[in-house]
Amino acid sequence: MNNLLEKFEKKQIENLTSKKRIPAFRPGDTIKVTLKITEGDKSRLQSFEGTCIARKNNSVNSKFTLRKISHGEGVERVFPLFSTNIDKIEVIRKGNVKRAKLYYLRDRTGKSARIADRDRGDEIDQYAITEEEVKSEERSKDNGTEENQTESIEQNTQPKAQEEQIKKEDAQKESIKSEASTEEVEKKTDEQSK
Repeated sequence: MNNLLEKFEKKQIENLTSKKRIPAFRPGDTIKVTLKITEGDKSRLQSFEGTCIARKNNSVNSKFTLRKISHGEGVERVFPLFSTNIDKIEVIRKGNVKRAKLYYLRDRTGKSARIADRDRGDEIDQYAITEEEVKSEERSKDNGTEENQTESIEQNTQPKAQEEQIKKEDAQKESIKSEASTEEVEKKTDEQSK
């Protein structure tokens, strides 16, 4: 029973992450989440930037909590990691913390709520594998269209080559006619001069 659920959840995660990348991030990182918001017929993008204070990894039900101070008030928001409403997730800064849950930041404001930066280097995205698969599929589609384009180009070059050959022949005929006409003009001028 558990294996079936795990397989199903993995397929769902692959489907949800096929069109976007999810970077690797931890609590303490400053993250910018861009959300798709639909209001009636219109849709727009809205960003929420804050410090990640908690993360819960539970396959499809994974969540992370962001906290920011807005106009002197602390605002926390919990986002499902695989939500279709999330357009993209960006890691702005990487923080150096030694805890998994940073709930102590709720009581702190100002300088005491700061988190030190940490250079962890370039980390591999958590869910970027499916994006590469999508790119390879697009490449295979592009290759198919390129083959069709090369065939059509070859077909188009044949008439162009024929047209160029006809133009060359016409140019040769005209040059022969012009040479003949210049010879006739010279003969006439010679006759008139005699």
